[in-house]
Amino acid sequence: MLTLSAVRDPNPYPDALPQPQQLAALGTVLCLYRPQQGSELVGWKQAVRARIQAGVESDGLRESLLFFDRDGQCCWRLCLLPDSDFLAWDQLSNRLPSTQAAGHAGHGVGERLWQRLARRLTGEQWRACPVRLHALPQGTSEPVLAASLTTVSVLGASTTREIVRAEGAELAAWDDCCCAQAALRSVTAAAPTGDLADFVFRPEPELRR
Repeated sequence: MLTLSAVRDPNPYPDALPQPQQLAALGTVLCLYRPQQGSELVGWKQAVRARIQAGVESDGLRESLLFFDRDGQCCWRLCLLPDSDFLAWDQLSNRLPSTQAAGHAGHGVGERLWQRLARRLTGEQWRACPVRLHALPQGTSEPVLAASLTTVSVLGASTTREIVRAEGAELAAWDDCCCAQAALRSVTAAAPTGDLADFVFRPEPELRR
């Protein structure tokens, strides 16, 4: 697995950024973001271009969308899950430049713990959370991207944990069915105004089990 903190975009394509509608069509994906910078969508707000990345892991082919900021740093990532819409994923990936994944050598528990500690100290810690993305209409303006927490299948949960383990990332709480259903229902409400990084729908506390 390619270490996200070391990923840079050496050959930028200014126009290679998916539209919210294209991302919404992907269904359930695993979102990797930096919690110290904001919510699950803060990386989307910073992104100016994207790449498709594919690599072979011990459990099979692993595909993800890498998003880069103006400095060429990877600021956001969406990973393909068994629960994702594979047709929509293929259609989008065919329209984006590709980048090669570096070979991933297996790391022991001790090394992964050191890597996680180093990322926390440098502010580069990643957090993972399965989400569904939505394109919210804004009248005559372009739709904006929103996200809602969601559950995944047993196979999706296994893939999620494999990615989290390989990346040394933190796994956000995401397996509460009531939480996911309430978040999905809230997407039908009118979109709020303000910072796009706040368009993450979460249930009210009383809706939790």
